[in-house]
Amino acid sequence: MSDKPILQPGPDHPITIEPNPARVVVKVAGQVLIDTQNSVTLREADYPPVEYVPLSEIDTSLLQATDNASYCPYKGDASYYSIPAGGERSVNAVWEYKAPYPPVAELAGRVAFYPDRVDSIEQQ
Repeated sequence: MSDKPILQPGPDHPITIEPNPARVVVKVAGQVLIDTQNSVTLREADYPPVEYVPLSEIDTSLLQATDNASYCPYKGDASYYSIPAGGERSVNAVWEYKAPYPPVAELAGRVAFYPDRVDSIEQQ
């Protein structure tokens, strides 16, 4: 049994996930890592919106899994990837909830990027 708290989104901590109709392009070290029209936008409480893109649309040879991990009581356990082409700046630049909690199940199979660890995250 896990001793990690599991919390439900609600009025005090709202979480929504919606398809993003825009084209999302993420660039690292001057190259396009992903160019997709299949992202979803997660809005959580007072945090800035986060784009989650399909991992299946990324050339995963450009990513390197790391041992870094974190926990969110609303979403679950996160694992991380670095982007070697981006150098030190892009260490642990990408995260994924491989088994997200049911209220955010739409995040399964998707990853997100720290904006300050990539060149850009553009919406067109």
